Amino acid sequence: MATTATPGADAPDETPWLNADEKEAWTGLVSLVLLLPGRLESPLQHEAGLTLFEYLTLSHISEAPERRLRMSELAYLANGSLSRLSNVVKRFEQRGWVARSPDPDDGRYTVAALTDAGYEVVVAAAPTHVRAVRRLVLDPLTDADQQALARIAAKLRVRPVDLT
Repeated sequence: MATTATPGADAPDETPWLNADEKEAWTGLVSLVLLLPGRLESPLQHEAGLTLFEYLTLSHISEAPERRLRMSELAYLANGSLSRLSNVVKRFEQRGWVARSPDPDDGRYTVAALTDAGYEVVVAAAPTHVRAVRRLVLDPLTDADQQALARIAAKLRVRPVDLT
């Protein structure tokens, strides 16, 4: 919106409306945030029977030292709430893919550990995910674009205080 007043209002509006370039950037980001996850999830669902959140959960644990992560850190990395993660990990426990236990360094936290069976699941699903990431995200970008995307993502990242 190019005007400085809210439609129908008598007083000037102090809202700093988006200019055309800002709107284009915002619309692009919204498209990425809303559309890309579904496009990344579709092949995982079809080939591995996993949602993107489930795959990211398993993947992040698999990459952690000793295949163990605090649930709070895992929730951040997988981009989900602790309650959502807890429900997913409970299903994984029932399948024998993950085991939970108190953190030996601080019993206030819970640690999720990937079992050998869970590791096999994520290893089998990884090629499907990597192919989708390359096709949908990395291949269309130049090296400079990828570096810019990484810089932008780092600037926009929100990290809980206890994980900094």
